[in-house]
Amino acid sequence: MKYKTCGYKQALALSVALSASVLYAAGQDKPARSLSLEEYEKAKAFAVKDLDNDTYVKFENAYVLDRYESRKPYFITGDDGKKKRIDIYKLLAKEGMADLGVMVFYTNETGKVYKAVMPSFTADAKVWNKYFEDIHAIDKQEANFVLKLSYVLSKEFGFQLYKAANAGKDLSKESGTYGNDICFPGSMQVSMADGGTRALETIQPGDRIVTVDAATQQTTVVTVKELTSHAASNYALTQLTLLGAQETVTAEGTAVLLSAKTLSATPNHPVKTRNGDKKMGEVRAGDEILCADVRGGGYQAFRVWRVAEGAGGHQKVYNIVADGGSTFVMNGVMVLQK
Repeated sequence: MKYKTCGYKQALALSVALSASVLYAAGQDKPARSLSLEEYEKAKAFAVKDLDNDTYVKFENAYVLDRYESRKPYFITGDDGKKKRIDIYKLLAKEGMADLGVMVFYTNETGKVYKAVMPSFTADAKVWNKYFEDIHAIDKQEANFVLKLSYVLSKEFGFQLYKAANAGKDLSKESGTYGNDICFPGSMQVSMADGGTRALETIQPGDRIVTVDAATQQTTVVTVKELTSHAASNYALTQLTLLGAQETVTAEGTAVLLSAKTLSATPNHPVKTRNGDKKMGEVRAGDEILCADVRGGGYQAFRVWRVAEGAGGHQKVYNIVADGGSTFVMNGVMVLQK
């Protein structure tokens, strides 16, 4: 899949956002109580022998795993073609049937199962810290674990999960340079006429690139007239994380074909959304932006999953001027020429 693995701080933001939704979900039919650190460690050892059929499993005559709302599993296939399975269970204390949290079983394409125990909102900070550490560790072993997990949990619990935070960097607005430059970092990948991509900073006059008509979604080829650049500075950048999800409900469960893209640009660079042109800094989570469909060909609307803004580091920024069209394709996303 063509995006970076979620960092530790992103995982923290995801988890904190989820805690409120878990409390809400738990409180609908059963009381919640705090999950202790000892119980958390114990729960990580719980195993369901048959994820297809075991919907209610008891442990030590003290705990129960109850399949969340009798939900069938999710099967998520990324751009790499590897299919993952995600099963969700409520973790209950048998006494009083109190909610302790949620247990997730994540099975990869080789059959290896990863387990995540997400505590209820009332759990002690030590339990939450341990949960953060554990999902971070899984994410290191299983590429894009956090992204796929967050997609499923957001579907179930109804909260957008990704908030500001980006791998420990200082992303405060005050740390970035704002101006009138409408540009992209040089590392962004431009879609070329030959079907490949090239880093924006390497583009030369005479190169042939792809442009897309926003109304018809038809692709044509144009010639680069100029690659404009602006002097190196610590430019403020807006980064969009975009998800394209195609769901198919079958008797077996819900199959999800999930694709993701990221795009960074100065906050004032416009992109095409379903509701018209918007500056990157004005795009909001939930907006839809036209992107290349790497599997089916052509273009499809991807939903904005996360918006983060902050300093991008000392670097030049660039833009393309072509001899036709109004757009070009950057990191698989349709953007406007300016």
